[in-house]
Parts: sequence; structure tokens; C-alpha cells
Amino acid sequence: MDADTAQLPLDRLAALAGRSWRASDLPGGLTNRNLHVTTTDGGPPLDLVVRCSSSDTGLLGIDRDAEHENTRRAAEAGVGAEVVEYRPELRMLVITYLSGNPLANPDFADPRVLRRAAAACRRLHEGPRFVGEFDMFARQEAYRATVREHGFALPPTYDDHAPAWADVRRALTAGARPKAPCNNDLLAANYIDDGERVWLIDYEYSGNNDPFFELGNTTTECDFTEEQVDAWVEAYVGGPPTRADLARVRLQALCSEYGWSLWGFIQAATSPIDYDFTGWGQERFDKAEATFRGARLRQLLEDLDEGEAR
Repeated sequence: MDADTAQLPLDRLAALAGRSWRASDLPGGLTNRNLHVTTTDGGPPLDLVVRCSSSDTGLLGIDRDAEHENTRRAAEAGVGAEVVEYRPELRMLVITYLSGNPLANPDFADPRVLRRAAAACRRLHEGPRFVGEFDMFARQEAYRATVREHGFALPPTYDDHAPAWADVRRALTAGARPKAPCNNDLLAANYIDDGERVWLIDYEYSGNNDPFFELGNTTTECDFTEEQVDAWVEAYVGGPPTRADLARVRLQALCSEYGWSLWGFIQAATSPIDYDFTGWGQERFDKAEATFRGARLRQLLEDLDEGEAR
């Protein structure tokens, strides 16, 4: 345990009271510090993750109480880690450690991994309803207001796409699917693969949402090829997807890019973490802008409209 870890009040956790233990940092996490904690005495062994959150997450729209409850419900669905302890006054959430490997983008090229990941999404979406709602259009609007209020830097062409953004919003809401419990932030590292099944972690942005946002978010965060997108949707729906299904996923990927890019620009202006948040946001905005300016957007909107009209 390093000196920085020793300063954390882990000894105040009920799970570790009177126990000896060791802790090490887990990689990843841009708003939390995650520690892997294992007990080292002769008592019942514990293998835990302690999520230590920062105190200033209001600008990002994170609700820690909802995160805790939805983490518990994801475990109930059989897709998430069990909650051991929640200590909001310490800004700590303690969950069981999931044995397995966090996925990386190239791992999804393996059809078996792709299918296991899609099955994990289905288990989550079919599980207990979550606390709270998640709507990327509402979140984008709130993030944009935050940027405007504080004068944070944005790409100069960000607002050029407001009319097209409104078109996408109308198309997706006109034939809105029933909402399901969603993680809403499933980048590759939030999929944990034990070789038999995939687990999902990190419920900071969880809430009931269009499950196709979940699918689209993963396709863009994990840099899926066009063929992988098709295979991903097929694995999720359990058969050949319709053109409307594929269009909805690709439009929701656009929503993820345009909305989450603002998260990066807010973090660039406010986070103490040494990380290129501007580059992170710019990468997602560049993807979104390419779609907004390209000829394909109109076809996706038509495919969705035609499919919903049937």
C-alpha cells in the first residue's frame, strides 16, 4: 500500500473493521479512484473494489445515491458486482471484485466475445428497473448550458449542428422504444470477461433509457467496424436486425458522440486529473461532426422513419 492509499479512510469501512488488508490501485477511471482491496488475516477472505469518488461531480450530473442503488439492481440482474457497503459520507462504494479481464477494443473482433457482451447487455436490460431516467438529449442540453454558463472552451463549430441534432431527436423520439435499465457508459473497460460470461461495471451514469443507446454507445466507444455494428445488433436482438434497428443504433452512436464530447470539455476545464480531456472530447466531436456533415445521416433518418411507420 502506497502513502497516497494510506491516507484514505479505508479503516472506517465496516467491511474492513478489525481486519488486516492490502490495497492497490486499479487502472482506468476518469472521475473515480478504484482500489482493489483484499484481506490478509485469518478471517473470512474478502476480495473487494472500493470506488472512491471525487467531491465535485455536480457539473457532470452524477447522482451517487442512484449509482449505489442501480449497482445493487445490476447485481440482482446477474450482470454486476454485489454491493458490500455504501458510505456516502466517505464518498466510497464497496463492491465485490469480479474475476476476469476488462475488455479492450480489439477484443470485440472475436465473435464469441461480442456475443457474450451482447448477452450481458440483454441481461441488464431485462433486469429490475433502475432508479432515475437517462436521456442524452436532456443531458446534452444540460452540459451545453454548463459550458455556456462557465465559459468553458468548445470547438467553434459545435453549435453549427443544432438543426441536425434536432432532426435526430425528433426521429428517435417519434418511435421511442420502451425504456430499460441501462449503464449508458459501456466503453470496453466496463465489460469484464471471465471467459464464460461478461459482467458490466460502473453505474455512474445509469438510468432507464432506450436500450439502443447502450448498443450505439458501445459501437462508437469501442471503434466498431461497420461489419461489427451489424453483428453486434444481430447478437443483441437474436436474429437478423431490420434496417430500422441498425439505423437506430447508428443514430444513438451519434447521440453518444455529440453528447459525451461535452463531458470531455467540462472535465478539461474542471478536473484535477492529469489527462487529455480536451483530446477525449475532440475525438468524439470529430466523429459526430463527420456524421452531421456526411450524406449518410439523411439515409439513417429515412431508414428509421420507414421502419417505425410499418
